[in-house]
Amino acid sequence: MKTLLIDSHCHLDDDRFDGDRDAVFGRARSKGIEIIIVPATTANRWSKVKQIAESYRGVFPSYGLHPMFIEQHQVLHLHELDEWLDREKPIAVGECGLDFYQSRVDEKWQVQLFSEQLQLARNHGLPVIVHVRKAMDQVINLLRKNKPKGGVIHSFAGSLQQAEQLIDLGFKLGIAATVDFERAKKLRAVVASVDERGLLLESDAPDQPGINHRGERNEPAYIVEHLQTMSRLRDVSVAYLGEVLKNNTRELFNV
Repeated sequence: MKTLLIDSHCHLDDDRFDGDRDAVFGRARSKGIEIIIVPATTANRWSKVKQIAESYRGVFPSYGLHPMFIEQHQVLHLHELDEWLDREKPIAVGECGLDFYQSRVDEKWQVQLFSEQLQLARNHGLPVIVHVRKAMDQVINLLRKNKPKGGVIHSFAGSLQQAEQLIDLGFKLGIAATVDFERAKKLRAVVASVDERGLLLESDAPDQPGINHRGERNEPAYIVEHLQTMSRLRDVSVAYLGEVLKNNTRELFNV
């Protein structure tokens, strides 16, 4: 029997899927992926995410303001986000977070946007989908301060100590295809050792293709491959771990 899976983070709204979205969705279904969670990144993407979620059974939206598009965000968008959350009843707030990979020139604005989205999530009783680069400890501190209703650190790339702190805060770790690469020793050690209830499976498609798809556009169907890697690292069956990860995602997002 095929293991049913959930892709907890896929940008199915991305323009790179416009030419063959139906086929991408069909390939995911053929691999047993029953649910796909689509986090929006900017205010002008919310409508497209909404339309896609309404067009495909098992696709669920999340709305937020992503730190990598910081120059597109306005204070007004926070008020609009509040209205969207109230009206549309998505499963989460996000993608939001902090990204200081390039620089900290916009740190104050990033922190304000992230903090206010955490408060919106708390007010609406929703989990958050969090993007983090070069800011893990700062994100952990803001999560402790704002206390949202749980969430996921998407494409987790922190230390074992940070992973354990996040799980203690009620957060889960989204594991993308980076885990397929042998050089990702720190991530592999985290996946091998943390509490299984703290892990989720994600594609981050169309980005982050795994070792077998380097140079290609990523797809949600490919999460089956890094689930296999995760099961080897944890020394459990694919069927067992797939069921655990599916249940973790259902519990977090109430889907």
